[in-house]
Amino acid sequence: LTGAQDGSVRMFEWTRPQQLVCFQQAGNARVTRMYFNSQGNKCGVADGEGFLSIWQVNQTTSNPKPYLNWQCHSKTTSDFAFITSSSLVATSGQSNDNRNVCLWDTLVSSANSLIHAFTCHDHGATVLQYAPKHQLLISGGRKGYICIFDIRQRQILYTFQAHESAVKALALDPSEDYFITGSAE
Repeated sequence: LTGAQDGSVRMFEWTRPQQLVCFQQAGNARVTRMYFNSQGNKCGVADGEGFLSIWQVNQTTSNPKPYLNWQCHSKTTSDFAFITSSSLVATSGQSNDNRNVCLWDTLVSSANSLIHAFTCHDHGATVLQYAPKHQLLISGGRKGYICIFDIRQRQILYTFQAHESAVKALALDPSEDYFITGSAE
């Protein structure tokens, strides 16, 4: 799966030189993050205008439409994570009201899809990592702060400053004992 600055999203197969599917043509907002769900049957794309779009991967048409296209944040959606079997999605980004980390239910109408919004990360959340064993979300912000959220209780557990500049990367070890942060500096 490839995403570009021009907003195009294309899927390729290792053994074929041509694209299998063009999910999105050029001329859209820049792609900020893309993932497949754990089953590999859906892919999601976040963009610089605050949208999250999700497609079924097994499309037979050459230019399919997303089955979900939501504006999750008013400025940008920088990252997201599929939670459970992709019916629950977490997003990070920048919104005018500082609700910069959100939980969404993809099985209900877009008007009722927001489950919870966390007010955190002045100037926006840049990255997001899901820890399934502990049911935690870890987010990094533009000012170098890390927030850890309990999804079940829908509350922030910890906030601390890890860096002097924007957090650009988060990684979680498989046993979920440690996580690593990387920053713009």
